[in-house]
Amino acid sequence: MNQFYKRHFLRLLDFTPAEIIALLDLATELKKDKKSGCEQQKLVGKNIALIFEKDSTRTRCSFEVAAYDQGARVTYLGPGEARLGIKNQSRIPPVY
Repeated sequence: MNQFYKRHFLRLLDFTPAEIIALLDLATELKKDKKSGCEQQKLVGKNIALIFEKDSTRTRCSFEVAAYDQGARVTYLGPGEARLGIKNQSRIPPVY
């Protein structure tokens, strides 16, 4: 099991400098494998939710393509869908 198992990349400060270098090395390796045609899908059977606070077509597309290339299924939640910052949304009664 690797050092990033069950960790989420939410903030850069959540990672040590050595971990950031390891992530960049892994990204370089994955890109090289894809370019040479020997990419191995490491996310087959996994689900990834992309949640963005702001619209960013380029970032969204980059993440989606990378996830699909690795065999993952992707769900995208944009700024209006994720309801970020709303606590206990299930307790708020609907207003008609």
